[in-house]
Amino acid sequence: MTDIAWIDLALASARPKALGALLRYFRNLDTAEEAFQEACLRAIRTWPEKGPPRDPTAWLIFVGRNSGIDAVRKRSKLQALPDEDVISDTEDAESDIAERLDDSHYRDDILRLLFICCHPDLPATQQIALALRIVSGLSVPQIARAFLVSESAMEQRITRAKARVAKAGVPFETPSPEERAERLSIVSTMIYLIFNEGYSQADPRHEAAAFSDEAIRLARLMLHMFPSEPELMGLLALMLLQISRRPARFSAEDEIVLLEDQDRSLWNQPFINEALALLDKALRHRRPGPFQLQAAIAAIHSRAKRAEDTDWVEIDLLYRALERIQPSPVVTLNRAVVISKLQGPQEALDLVDPLGEKLDGYFYYHGLRGNLLKQLGRNGQAREAFDRAIALAQSAAEAAHIRHQIDKMQEDAARPMAK
Repeated sequence: MTDIAWIDLALASARPKALGALLRYFRNLDTAEEAFQEACLRAIRTWPEKGPPRDPTAWLIFVGRNSGIDAVRKRSKLQALPDEDVISDTEDAESDIAERLDDSHYRDDILRLLFICCHPDLPATQQIALALRIVSGLSVPQIARAFLVSESAMEQRITRAKARVAKAGVPFETPSPEERAERLSIVSTMIYLIFNEGYSQADPRHEAAAFSDEAIRLARLMLHMFPSEPELMGLLALMLLQISRRPARFSAEDEIVLLEDQDRSLWNQPFINEALALLDKALRHRRPGPFQLQAAIAAIHSRAKRAEDTDWVEIDLLYRALERIQPSPVVTLNRAVVISKLQGPQEALDLVDPLGEKLDGYFYYHGLRGNLLKQLGRNGQAREAFDRAIALAQSAAEAAHIRHQIDKMQEDAARPMAK
């Protein structure tokens, strides 16, 4: 008798590999997804009684491919089937599939599946929704609740994303080394978007809070397939370092606790240790990239037992390197925080102000600018910046944090008058 919880875990773990292979066979995302679902239903019916197969992933591919071919035949009726090499391989033995699971073309199946989900024609919200539905297997209601939209709206969003991908005609041939490197970069960015969608949640009971764990799972899968890619090591290290702070990021009242005020004894030390080992391994490859540099910055914070022990000089050097590799106004904004620690609020404000045109719709830009103006005693301008930040807040916790800054500024301003 096979435990049903084990079956659920096996199906979830096999999903990206099996669905990627079925997509290669059928060249159609909906057909591949339907074939995989049918294979899962058969697994749930047969595995408890007969026990699990030697290789669950190979079994799912084998059964899914056959059920998919049957579905194509039923839909076709009197129409001629496509060429055999379009809808399936000529080999049909489960053992042969199992033997080919570790081949390079198989890794390309999964990479292609992830790459389809982060197609450049799709907005970021559609990329995340499609990846969570197709790769992670989350239900439409689950994703809808996480994004605070109706189920019908999310269904339409995913349907539009699939249609756009189909219209784009994504190629199915094995990518070249150059294309693979490009895809890895895009897929890594998509995984990090999923992570941040969950990391921003104050309430761990919120549906989206689990996205961070799912992003880490996807990063582990990618690193298992491409174990010598330092940027994947950096991505996983970065997410582990950030998620290690989750217990300390919000108060009992769901208020934001800034990094410098967090109780560092609450940080998850096993996550930190794993991340530091990954980062050390990545840096030995001597191929620095954006995720490695961001992970290195996070690592400096994780090594500081107290906020005042933080090596801001080293962080500044890393941000400067990040600006050279991946110039971005957000990177410069983050470096401004470091400059405020090293040189003071005016120097930091001089770095922040020129970013206004590009970051006017960014919550953290106005929040940081308001804080710097407050430190300089320019309370009127600070209040304007804080009001703009509140208008752009994406959560109640963000808005409450800025209101607390305003209240504190007013209290500090009133204190001399009370003497």
